[in-house]
Amino acid sequence: MHAQIVLFDGFDPLDAVAPFEVLYAGGVAAGGELTVELVTAEGPREVVSGTGGLTLRATAALDPARPGLVLVPGASGRITPPDGGQAGPPDGEQAGPDDGDQAGPDGATIPVLLARALTTGLPALLKTAMENPRITVTTVCGGSALLAMAGLLEGRYATTHHLGLDLLDATGTRAVAARVVDDGDLVTGAGVTSGIDLALHLLERELGPRIAHAVETLFAYERRGTAWRNTGPEPAAF
Repeated sequence: MHAQIVLFDGFDPLDAVAPFEVLYAGGVAAGGELTVELVTAEGPREVVSGTGGLTLRATAALDPARPGLVLVPGASGRITPPDGGQAGPPDGEQAGPDDGDQAGPDGATIPVLLARALTTGLPALLKTAMENPRITVTTVCGGSALLAMAGLLEGRYATTHHLGLDLLDATGTRAVAARVVDDGDLVTGAGVTSGIDLALHLLERELGPRIAHAVETLFAYERRGTAWRNTGPEPAAF
């Protein structure tokens, strides 16, 4: 099995690196049955994150025909501008000195960074990947918002950072306030650190609980919450 972790300008490093480490360790524990790489819509290139200019190098182009996992991180930046105005500076205008480290690579907010990703070839590639029955598309944090903004999650169960659940609802997504939501060929994680929980869930699902437990023990980490699935009886109101 192969996992492609998608990078785009302004991505959140923890959303990408945490699952990368967990999935890579799972591949080692499983004797090479799982491989992981960083990809972009454009192909091999340096990709600047939204956190302090941290840069990662993608080594390949996203291949929506390759079976396995495709993981989409969120963006790193402000939720709203510090002055409460429009999200991000106008085109061509540099961010001000007060934007700080919480802003994206040029002072842009998270919604602006996600919207910029939608102007690339990424949405079309993700649509093709989601139509491929041999691929499970997964997201961390704002990655599901990116899919929703591209019109790819209507009617699907998904989660995201708690501040973005209303956005999912507004796009016709069935938003669930859970740490990990498993909707078959779509598996989504909530806030940024949930990428660890998401990746461990994927290891358990794809390679078995013993592999997932071994990685969990190696990383001295205990998964939080229950992976939500749309199965079983409807809970009664408390």
